[in-house]
Amino acid sequence: MLSFKELFYSDLVRYGMNATPPKYVRHLLKYFRKVQTCHNKYLRFYYRARYRTLCRKRGIEIPSNTAIGKGLYIGHAYNITINSDAVIGENCNIHKGIVIGQTNRGPKKGVPTIGNSVWIGINAAIVGGITIGDDVLIAPNAFVNCNIPSHSVVFGNPCIIKPKENATEGYIEHTY
Repeated sequence: MLSFKELFYSDLVRYGMNATPPKYVRHLLKYFRKVQTCHNKYLRFYYRARYRTLCRKRGIEIPSNTAIGKGLYIGHAYNITINSDAVIGENCNIHKGIVIGQTNRGPKKGVPTIGNSVWIGINAAIVGGITIGDDVLIAPNAFVNCNIPSHSVVFGNPCIIKPKENATEGYIEHTY
């Protein structure tokens, strides 16, 4: 398991060496990573309470036990909903209004697994027991309910997949 310092530093690196994220994003990431790595139950309770308060202010629903790899970038920390069982890889960008949710019935029952270096645009919805590969750009307002291969651009409703090498080039920067 990675340490708090490594996780938090990798998140901050994503914002660029000469820039820092807004104060509320920095605090949100700090307490999210503190809850994930703290072993003292009293401190963990405190960090979880601070994290929940910050989330409520911004309409964010990212449970503290969600598996998110290092290098998380939150573009605009408002109205983000992520299922606690979802898995998100390293160096991913998420933006406001996104939903990463569960489907309770049908052939795609379950929650998404998202690979590394995935850029998720504003108001995108990713639902069901699907797998999204590495280096995938999910366009704003896309509805994704099917498996996405690596090196792809996804847009529309239902999702339209276009293969593209280096799909997130220019979108995912300052990777750790």
